[in-house]
Amino acid sequence: MAERDEAARLKALEDRIAAAQAARAPVPSETGGRYAGAEVAWRMVTEFVACVGIGFGLGYGLDALLETTPWMIAVFTLLGFAAGVKALMRAGAEMQKKQASQGAVDENGED
Repeated sequence: MAERDEAARLKALEDRIAAAQAARAPVPSETGGRYAGAEVAWRMVTEFVACVGIGFGLGYGLDALLETTPWMIAVFTLLGFAAGVKALMRAGAEMQKKQASQGAVDENGED
């Protein structure tokens, strides 16, 4: 009898823990949501700025080591710019692929 009471109490505790975890879980962002475009735009801007900044930092560091002041900064900033453009193109292709797959799902009448 005591084992049944303890099993019931344990089950009730597990249910309460699961309910609390579900209540605290973050709400997933929907692709068609209100801020979906802004999220993608900020991601693209952040990736581009990071690429250019890393390129500039590498160039500055190499210039300090090799004492070739403007050359490495210019070269690596341009390489960072190219990497940033590539990241933008990749993010745009991902977004286009996601929209195309959603369009195919919508045409089929599935949700």
